[in-house]
Amino acid sequence: MSNAFLQLRNISKSYGSVQALSEVSVDIHSGELVSFIGPSGCGKTTLLRTIGGFHHQDRGTITLDGESIDHLPPEQRPTGMVFQSYALFPHMTVEKNVAYGLRGVSKPERTRRVEKALAQVQLEGYGSRRPSELSGGQQQRVAIARCLVLEPKVLLLDEPLSNLDANLRVVMRDEIRRIKDELGITVLFVTHDQEEALSISDRILVLKDGVTQQIGTPQDIYDFPANEFVSDFVGSSNILQGILHQNGDELSLQVEDVHFPISGLRGRLKGEEVTVEKADGKTYSVLIRPERVRIDDASPVQGTLTHIVYNGSFTRYSVRVGSVEITVDEANSARVTQHVIGDQIGLRLPPYPYLIDP
Repeated sequence: MSNAFLQLRNISKSYGSVQALSEVSVDIHSGELVSFIGPSGCGKTTLLRTIGGFHHQDRGTITLDGESIDHLPPEQRPTGMVFQSYALFPHMTVEKNVAYGLRGVSKPERTRRVEKALAQVQLEGYGSRRPSELSGGQQQRVAIARCLVLEPKVLLLDEPLSNLDANLRVVMRDEIRRIKDELGITVLFVTHDQEEALSISDRILVLKDGVTQQIGTPQDIYDFPANEFVSDFVGSSNILQGILHQNGDELSLQVEDVHFPISGLRGRLKGEEVTVEKADGKTYSVLIRPERVRIDDASPVQGTLTHIVYNGSFTRYSVRVGSVEITVDEANSARVTQHVIGDQIGLRLPPYPYLIDP
């Protein structure tokens, strides 16, 4: 029997003929920050709102801290929801916005809890201001404080950073992580930004068409994707399909008209760990992250540089080798020579490209 703090079992939800969620099951532990990611319409916000009670699943159960919450309306669930729009009342002060959900609580207790919540989001002294007098990041903190004042067991964040500029997004995601760590609260975080999910999460749930594709740590999701969809959706990738060939002791992966020397293949097929070190005539799909391809003039594999994108800490190159296009990320600190479009460039794949299910 699982000792998970929050248990989702076979959650399914349809809107007419559209299957928004299909048999989603996941165990979430107390104090975890779990991000839900996937393409638009994958079901991540529907899942979050179902946990919060704003939607009700057609099938399945939700258990929180050992008790079913399926029958509870949103206001009676021990969860707090922060919406994408913040939903602050413009005519109310910060203090009154934060205290809005405390009707029926004595004034001294209400004051204590509001002050505590504002301190938790580092907004002491802002209680008399109105939302229009705050920056976007401060408004976001007020929205979080309005949830924290209710002392929820789970904080639900629905794309809370999407309205902020790039620099403020980084500041606020660090702030959310700080709040989570200091309070020990469980946080569920919906985002469309894969980099954000990788940087902030303890674990990530990847959805596609309402179906769970993978749940794991950021490193698991990035380095060991369960299938081609996850590998292509999270981060940049080269997905190559090829056949292993052997010439004496030398192995190569033939991709269309190009032979790439490698040592073998390692990865997962149908959930099983697999290592292939002998040619068997089979066609395999492999994932190679752009930063793991090496530019090496001594390599027998030569291609033509077709595109260059400067990204600050690294430069992204597109290199055409025969009929195969390879993306390469090279750290700018490691660059020895300046490349220009049209240059001939040698490429070396990692010795064991990662084998994945198509």
